Amino acid sequence: MSFLERAWHKRAGWLILLWPVSVLFQLLTKIRRAAQQSKERPADLTAPLIVIGNISLGGTGKTPLLITLSQELQRRGFKPGIISRGYGGDAPSYPLAVDGESDVRQSGDEAFLIAEKTGCPVYVDPDRSAALHALLLHEDVDVVLSDDGLQHYKLYRDLEIVVVDGQRLFSNGFCIPAGPLREPVARLKEVQHIVVNGQPAREIPQLKAASTMQLEPRSLVNLLSGEKRPFAGAPFNMGNKLQAVSALGNPQRFYALLERLPYQLETFSFPDHHSFTAADFEQQGIDAHQPVVMTEKDAVKCRQFAKNNFWYLSVEVNLESQFVERLIEDIRQVSAS
Repeated sequence: MSFLERAWHKRAGWLILLWPVSVLFQLLTKIRRAAQQSKERPADLTAPLIVIGNISLGGTGKTPLLITLSQELQRRGFKPGIISRGYGGDAPSYPLAVDGESDVRQSGDEAFLIAEKTGCPVYVDPDRSAALHALLLHEDVDVVLSDDGLQHYKLYRDLEIVVVDGQRLFSNGFCIPAGPLREPVARLKEVQHIVVNGQPAREIPQLKAASTMQLEPRSLVNLLSGEKRPFAGAPFNMGNKLQAVSALGNPQRFYALLERLPYQLETFSFPDHHSFTAADFEQQGIDAHQPVVMTEKDAVKCRQFAKNNFWYLSVEVNLESQFVERLIEDIRQVSAS
C-alpha cells in the first residue's frame, strides 16, 4: 500500500489540502462524461450490454463477479460474450480475441483468466467500443459483459453494476487525489445494481439496497501437478512458512484469507497486473523449499516457470439468488425493448 493510499484509509487530516484539486478532478470528469456519453442506444448493438465496474481505485472483486455471472447466465441458456481493456497485456494488434490458448502477455491476466474459466468469447482492446464491435461481428452472443469500463464513457451501456469493497468502502469519501474515488458516491444513484464484496464494515445509506457477494476459499491448487488440498486445517506441514505473492489492486484481502491458516505468513507485493518472471522470485529471496501461494489471476502468469512449491488459492463466489434473478429480468427487458 502506497503512502497516499495509507493516508486515504487513515483519513489523514492533511488531505484536505488536496480537496481543491479533487473538486477540479470531479468537474473535469463531469465535463468529459457529458461530452462522450451517448444517450441513444447504437443501432448495431444487437445484445444487452452490462458494464461491471467500480467508482474507486484498487481491486474490489469485479473479475470474480463477472466470471460467476457469466457461468450463471450460461446455465440459464444465455450466450454471453465479454469485452475488456486487457490491462497488463501488450498485443501486436487490436482487437484481440482471447481464449485459453492465448499468450497471457498479450491478453493480460484478467482477460485470459476470464476466457479460461468461462469458455465465453472474449475480446480485448484499449478502445472497448472496438472490442464490442469485433465481438458482435464475429461471435454469436445474446448478452455482453464488460470487465470494468464504468468510466469509459464512450461505451454505451444498458445496465451498470458497481462493485464495492466491503472493508474499505469509500475510504474518506474524496475523489482523486484527496481520496481514492474516481467518481463521487452520488454516482451510485444512477446505476442499476450495487454489489458489496463481503459484509460492509459499517452501515452507509447508499448501500442500503445493495446485494452482497462472498469470496470463499475452497482449495490450494499446485501449479505444476494440479494437486488440490482443502483450504482447512493445515494443508501443509506444520512449521512451514507461507510466502504470499500478489500483483493485485488490493492484496490485503488475499493476505487476510491466508492468515486463517496456522502458518507464519510472509508477503511479497508487486504492482497491480505485474507481469511475473522467474527473476522476480529469485530477486525477492523467496525460499524454494517453502510454499508460495498466489491468486489464480497471478498464477496464469507464472505457469511457464512454476516450481513444485507454487500454489494458487481457488475461491468460490457466492451471490444472492435475488440479485441474479433481478439482473436476468433486467436483461430480458432490455432484449425485449
